[in-house]
Parts: sequence; C-alpha cells; structure tokens
Amino acid sequence: MLAGVAFMLLAMNFMENSLRQLAGRRFKVFLKTQTTSKIKAITGGVFVTGLLQSSSIANLLVLSMVGAGVVQMENALALMLGSNLGTTLNSWILVSLGFNYHIENLALPVIGVAGICMAFINAESRWFAGFKFIFSIAFLFIALGYIKTGMEGFVQQTDLSLFTIYPVIVFLLLGILLTTIVQSSSATIALTLSALYTNAISLYVATAIVLGAEIGTTFKLFLASANGMAVKKRVALGNFLFNLVTVVFIFLILRPVNYFITDVLNVKDNLYALVFFQSFVNLCCVILFFPFLKLFGKFLLTRFTNEEDESFYINKVPVTDAGLAIAALENETKHLIKHVIGYCLESFDLQENMTNEPNKYKRFYTKTISEKYIYIKQLHGEIHAFYIRLQKTSTEKPEAERIMQLIASIRNSMYAAKNISDAQHDIDQMRNSSNDIKYSFYLQSRENLLVFQRRVLSALNEGSRENHQQELKSLYQFVTKGYTDTLQLFYKEKMISQVSEMEISTLINFNRQVFTSFKSILFGLKDYLLTSKEAEYFDSQPGFIR
Repeated sequence: MLAGVAFMLLAMNFMENSLRQLAGRRFKVFLKTQTTSKIKAITGGVFVTGLLQSSSIANLLVLSMVGAGVVQMENALALMLGSNLGTTLNSWILVSLGFNYHIENLALPVIGVAGICMAFINAESRWFAGFKFIFSIAFLFIALGYIKTGMEGFVQQTDLSLFTIYPVIVFLLLGILLTTIVQSSSATIALTLSALYTNAISLYVATAIVLGAEIGTTFKLFLASANGMAVKKRVALGNFLFNLVTVVFIFLILRPVNYFITDVLNVKDNLYALVFFQSFVNLCCVILFFPFLKLFGKFLLTRFTNEEDESFYINKVPVTDAGLAIAALENETKHLIKHVIGYCLESFDLQENMTNEPNKYKRFYTKTISEKYIYIKQLHGEIHAFYIRLQKTSTEKPEAERIMQLIASIRNSMYAAKNISDAQHDIDQMRNSSNDIKYSFYLQSRENLLVFQRRVLSALNEGSRENHQQELKSLYQFVTKGYTDTLQLFYKEKMISQVSEMEISTLINFNRQVFTSFKSILFGLKDYLLTSKEAEYFDSQPGFIR
C-alpha cells in the first residue's frame, strides 16, 4: 500500500513536470484570457484542471500571473474555485476505470512502450514530454492497483470494529494529515476509495476523510507562496479560507448530505457516491463564495501588508516630497548594491559582513542562492516602479540628474547580478571539476571576486568624495588589467594542451561574465557615489570587455 502511494506521488510528479513542459505560451495566453471575468475564470479553472488532471499546475500558474500583475485578485480567486471543482475529474476517472476494470493489464504495455520511447528521445523535446505524460497516466493506475492490493491485505489482517469507536472528526483530521504529508489530495482520495472498496470504512467515514483532504491540499499553495510576494500569499490564503469554510459547513450537515446522495439521489454504489460527494463539496464552495468574490478580494488585500515590499526605504515616503523621495531612493540604491554583492559572494561560497544593520538583510540571508536572485529582481522592479512615479513629480534639473544617476546605478547593479546568475552552472561545474586547470581558475576567480567586492564595500561604506574618485579609478584599472591578463592565459600553449576545446570555450565565456559583472558593479557604484560631472571620466573610457 505504501509502495502504491509512493508510485502515485511519483506519477503525479511526472504528470505535472510533463504538463509544464507541454504548457507553452498558447496555454498561458488561454489562461490569461480566461481570467478577464469571474464566470470565465471559474469555467476556465474547471476546464484547464480537468484537462491537465492537476489543480496544482493551474493554481501555481495563477500565483505567478497574480505576482506579475496580469490577473486581478477576484478573478484569480474565481479561477481557484473552478480549479478545485475541476480536480474532481481525476477521482471520476479513477473510480470509473481503476476499480471496475483491470486497467493495469492495459497500463503495463503502455508504460513499457512509453518508457522505452522516453529512453531514446531528447529529454527537452515535446515528444519526450508527451510520452512522459502517457507514462504517468498509466503509472497512476499501476499505483492504484498496488494500493487496492495492499488495502485488501490490510482488511484481512485487521479487526475493523476498532475504527467504529472513534468520532467522525478524527477521520476528518486524518484526511488533513495525510494530504498535508503527501501533498496530494489525489493520493488521499485513492487510499480512501480503496478502503471503501474493501469495506474497511463506511461511506460516512470516507466522506469525512475527503473533507479533510480538501483542507490539506491547500497547504501546497502556502508552501509555494511562503517566500514570495504578499499578493501570492493572499491568493493562497483565499484558497485555504474557501476550503475551510466549505468543509466546516458541510461537516455540520454531513449525515443529511450522505442521506441526500444515497437515498434521495439513489446513488447506491459507494465509490460513485464518494466521488459525487467530493464534486458536491467543491460545487457548494463555488456557490457559497461566487457572490462575494469582490468583497473577499478586498478583505485579502488588507492581509500581509507589512511584507509586500522587498524595499526598505522607498515604501515609507511619498513621491510628492521630492527631497525625501530622492534620499530614500539613494538609500534603496545602496541597499540593492549590497544585496547584489552578497549574492555574488555567496555564488562562490563566500561570506562577508555587509552592514552593521543585520535586520535589513535578515530575510535575504535565509534564502537559497536562486531565491536571492529572485529577491534582487523583485527589489529592482520595486525601485524602478518608484522611479517612474518620482519622475513625474521632480522637475528641477539637479533633482532630475540625480534621479537619472540613481536609476542607472540600480540598472548596472542588476546587470552584475544577472551575469553571475547566467554563470551559475559554470561556477558549480568548475567548483566540482577534477581538472586542475579548471579548478585553479575557479579559485583564482573566487579570490578576484573577494578582493574586488571588499574594495567595493569599503568605498560604499566609507571615505570622502575625493577618495571615492581615486578608489573607483583604481578599481577600474584592477578590472581592465584582470580581464586582459586572464584572457591572455587562455591563448598559451600550456593551457590549451590541458583542457579540451569545449572547456576552453567555457572558460573564456565564464571569464567574460565574471569581469562584466565587476564592470557593472563598478559603473553602478560610480553613479551612486559621484556627481554626474565626476562620473564622466568613466563614461569616456574605451570598452574593454567584448
């Protein structure tokens, strides 16, 4: 039974990955057009989730679109409602084919053919994704067969009367726990259907477990939005509250609902009755919340207000006060530069004390290297949006010049982070390389980075304006000489004889990305520290990285 659950989770993972690969631009455009109104969003959610057989993909895509500002809050919530209803189609397929037919007899050859085809196809092609999807569907029924077989053995060895002493709320909590652990309501439903099929539990108990699964499945979105923007957390909270309120309401009238399904509607097959119950719960959720989506959206907009921005200064001042706004923009620019330096250092497994105010960087330090880059991009976007608003209110020439300098500074700082992000694969490869030339080059680049960034931090934190200008000129010479000297090494016969053609190409490109990052940081620093007149020296210098 445990093997069956593991296989089902693996099959669902395969399905989600393959569908992400298959869901290209057309699918995302379709999803976007389906969220222009609440009714279209609900029907779109039902259709998309029913087609994809995964509410997770649709919901996670909605989170991304909400974060990008493409979808309004109330329409995103409407799509979530439809998605929750659409996911019940998976249960209808399981009960129609998985229990009434020996579908595994067909699934095994399908798995065989699809698996062999996958072994000989490029893993990045759409054909591979298509065969992987077919493989995952067939594998799902094999997993269900394992669960059924395991459940039958469990029933034969267990005194089922022991379960009758527990109140039904225990089974609701069991459904929440199971779904939270396995992160898949489909796996919980499959287990529940198998238990019901072997008469291990009654329909009444099974409906309580399904209610628990409806709450447990919402925690996946909480995890997906945990380190994201406030708007993503609001959507995840909305999905949780939808399911929680509906489950509490249905739980209070659980016996009448069971009676309605089995006696009034005359659904005598317990398996079909359970799946009908799951669809009924999600339909009730749509009916309950649809009239109040606008009000509910407004309520959610008041949540997580303290965590909305990655910025530390610009979110605290109005753009109408030009003096305060420019001062805040200067502080935020320095804030961004230090985050970029921290990201670059950590990419090479280096740590440096960035500031004597650790609280400003606490959230940043807890993130993974990829999350740090996303954080920097978000911060850059917030500063840029602030700049657009500020531009409209600042008409004085000195103010306008300073604003232009600061926006150039954050733009170059972002370029620096982007170059290191692009080089991340090569950094990991050289860090773990058995080739002494590649590894020594990694160590040399690491040392250059440490020396350079320490000098940048020193210039950022201390010194007079005169010292700034001299230090930045010295840093410029450090970067130009370092790039040229390193490049010359790559064309020496000794170097060429110890690395392959492919590896020498990698080293040359990597060297360019690292020193381009240095140059971008330097240009960001000069626009932050110097006046526009003083900065002209650097703008007039010939380019050296080509």
